[in-house]
Amino acid sequence: MNLQIRSIEDYHEAYKQSLSDPDSFWAERAEAYLWSTRWTKVSEPDFIQAHNQWYLGGKLNITVNCLDRHLDKNGDETAIIWEPSEPMQETRKLTYRELHRAVCIFANGLKANGIKKGDRICFYMPMVPELVIGILACARIGAIHSVVFAGFSAASLADRIQDASCNMVICADYNVRGSKQIPVKTVVDEALASGCPGVEKVIVYRNTGGSISWVSGRDIWWYEVTEGQDGVCPPEIMDSEDPLFILYTSGSTGKPKGAVHTCGGYMVYAGYSFNNVFQYQPGEVFWCTADIGWITGHSYVIYGPLLNGERPCCLKVFLLFRILLVSGRSVKNIK
Repeated sequence: MNLQIRSIEDYHEAYKQSLSDPDSFWAERAEAYLWSTRWTKVSEPDFIQAHNQWYLGGKLNITVNCLDRHLDKNGDETAIIWEPSEPMQETRKLTYRELHRAVCIFANGLKANGIKKGDRICFYMPMVPELVIGILACARIGAIHSVVFAGFSAASLADRIQDASCNMVICADYNVRGSKQIPVKTVVDEALASGCPGVEKVIVYRNTGGSISWVSGRDIWWYEVTEGQDGVCPPEIMDSEDPLFILYTSGSTGKPKGAVHTCGGYMVYAGYSFNNVFQYQPGEVFWCTADIGWITGHSYVIYGPLLNGERPCCLKVFLLFRILLVSGRSVKNIK
């Protein structure tokens, strides 16, 4: 189903329908995706409590729509192109099939390390393919991901880890920006030392191979997590209103606030907005400048493009702007 607006007449017609019959409008957009169980009610708005629910009763896993459904037709098409900071370093490309396998392997590794549906995992990583893999692996098994921009201080990181009640942190040894090597793992160590008792394990991706401190029994290398794991991981079936991720505001106007984005409503909006805002056409290479630590990066580096993978799309990656949060509700309201 192609719901891309292709003319001003299409736009006016879609806009008119979205106002006159919003439930029918958004039901039609949701039909573009695979659901384990179809919803019984499209929406239940509550603007007083700021708790707006979408696709009530619907069951799904967003990674099925990002990856699995593309494998038969477009499995060998490129899903991700990663351009490194260092010009002499080799570009990496992952097909949908390779990305699916990597996500399943890491998802199984997370489960082997005690992660289950509903657990909160903090990511503090540079812009590497493993960040995409890790985020999708969380979504695969129903763990809630919370990405923190890997430029925030140890104190800012600790605040977000504590507020989200994370029990695992995933990071890299270092980040590379131009000629600088930023000690990512050192920042994580400082944050955890300041008081994050809920964190039981720290997974470390070897990005540069630089020297880092190590906490035995807590820290584990990414390659150890994935070693020997199966390339197939059945997706956890999620309720449409189950949390997908928590993303914090910058905190520039006060205490950072965690916005919770739920599985069904976020999926439909991210896929539909990517399709129409960027007017992607098959064969094009789409580059989003946002860091994944911002909502723009979540929606238009990872989820939006991959949700449109039936029309093969490549990604690239950085940071430029942010958009209005969608399907958000207070972290404290998560059950």
